[in-house]
Amino acid sequence: MNMKKALCASVALATMALATTPAYAGTAELLKRLHEKGILSDEEYAELLAEENKPSPAAAAPSGDTMTRATESVDSSRMVRMASSGIGLEVGPATITFSGSVNGFYVHDNPATPTARTAVTGGIASVGSNNSSAIRNGLLPGFLKVSVAAKQSGWDVGATFGMYPGINSTAYGALGANNGGQPTALATAGIDFRQTFMTFGKPNVGTFKIGRDIGLFASEAILNDITLLSSGTPGNNVAPGNTTLGRIGVGYIYTDFQPQITYTSPNFKGLQASVGVFQPLSSLTGPAESNSAPGFQGKVTYDGKFGDVAARLWVSGITQKHDLVGGGEYTGSGVDFGGKVTVGPVTATGYYYTASGLGTTVLGLFDTGAPQTGPGIAKRDSSGFYAQALATFGKLSVGGSYGESRLDYASNADRLANPNLLDVNSSYVGQVRYGLTSWVTLIGEYVHSKAVAHSGNKAESDAVAVGGILFF
Repeated sequence: MNMKKALCASVALATMALATTPAYAGTAELLKRLHEKGILSDEEYAELLAEENKPSPAAAAPSGDTMTRATESVDSSRMVRMASSGIGLEVGPATITFSGSVNGFYVHDNPATPTARTAVTGGIASVGSNNSSAIRNGLLPGFLKVSVAAKQSGWDVGATFGMYPGINSTAYGALGANNGGQPTALATAGIDFRQTFMTFGKPNVGTFKIGRDIGLFASEAILNDITLLSSGTPGNNVAPGNTTLGRIGVGYIYTDFQPQITYTSPNFKGLQASVGVFQPLSSLTGPAESNSAPGFQGKVTYDGKFGDVAARLWVSGITQKHDLVGGGEYTGSGVDFGGKVTVGPVTATGYYYTASGLGTTVLGLFDTGAPQTGPGIAKRDSSGFYAQALATFGKLSVGGSYGESRLDYASNADRLANPNLLDVNSSYVGQVRYGLTSWVTLIGEYVHSKAVAHSGNKAESDAVAVGGILFF
C-alpha cells in the first residue's frame, strides 16, 4: 500500500512537471517518458505499466456461451426492426409499412365563351366568361396509406387504411369530399377515406379481399393513364375540388373505390384473374332505386416479356341489375380491354370500352346510363378509347395522348327530351416530366378539351398545368 501511494505521488508530481509539454499518445507513453527521465525506477515503471495493460472487466469480450444466453433472454416478439423494404418497421410478427403522395399544380384554364351554341349536357370542356387560375391537386389527391401484414397459421393476412386528402377546400354535400370546391377563407380540405380493407391468402390458393378498395372494371384504364400523375382536363377550375378530371369521361369511365368481396387467383406464368361481389350503386341522374342484387365485376391480366418487349394486357367487365322504386328494372353492364407495351425508352398504351346502361360522363358509374322510368326501360349505349405514348430519356420523359368518350340516345323520346345531350367528349394531352429525385417528379402539361352535343353544339377549352408530385 505504501509503495502504491509513493508511485501515485511520483506520477502526480511528474504529470505536473510535464504540464507544459505536448500531449502524448496515452498513459503508456507518459509512463515511458517518466521512466526515461529517471522519475520512475525500473520496478515502479514495470508495475504501473502492468496495471495499465490489464484488461478491464467491462471491455472483456463475452464468451460464446454468454452471447447465447443473452440472445435467448431477448423476447423476439417485443423487438422492433426496420422493414426489409420501403418505409416501415417490423414489430414482433407484424410488418407495418407507410406510403404516401403529395402533389400540387398551378392550373390556368381558358374556357369557351358561353353562347347558345356552347351548351353541351355532360360536356367536359369548360365554358365561362373569364379565364381562371387555381393552385390545386391533379387527378390524384394526396394520400397516406398504412398497411399491416403478418403470417398466421400458414395464411398471409393484412389490413390497409388509405386516406386521400386534397389541398383545396371542399363544399360538403351528397358526394362528401368529392363535392365541388369552396375557394373561400376559413374553409377546409376534404379527406376521402377511400381504402379500408382486409386480405388473407396463400401463394397456392390466391388472395381474398373484404372491404373498400378500387374496383376491377376500368381500373387498368386509370392506373395506366399518364394524366394520373398530372392534371388532364381541369373540370371546375374556378372552384376546384379534391381532384381534376384527368382523362375520366374522355377515354374511360371512372372505376371508383367501392365496398367489395373479391378473390384474386395465384399468378400463373403472368396470368392472373380477379372476380368480386360489389355494393350495388344507384344512379345519381336516374329515378330512385331499391336494388335487391349486388353488382359483379371481374378482371384478367397478363404480364409477359417477349425478347426486348415487355407487355401487360387486360380485359375486365361489370354488370348490375337496377330495381326502380316506381317499378321496372334494367341491367347496366360494360366490358373493356387494353394493353401496354414497353420497347426500349418508349411505353405505348391502348384502351377501349363499350357499355350499355353504364353511362359515360364524369359523374360516376351508371350515371346518365338510363334516362327513362317504367317497365321496358331503354338504356343509353356508350363507348370510348384512348391511345398514348411516353418516352423516357434519363430523368426526362415526354408523352402525349388522345381519347374520346361517346354516348348514344336511348330512344327518340330521349332525343326530344335532351336535344343537347353529349355526343362526344375528347381531349389532347401533351406532357413533359423531369425526375428531380427518386421521390419528386416535376410536370408540365397542355390540355385541349372538346365537347360536342348531338344537336351540333360545341365547346372547346385549353389548359396549362405546371407543378409536381412526390411519392414515398
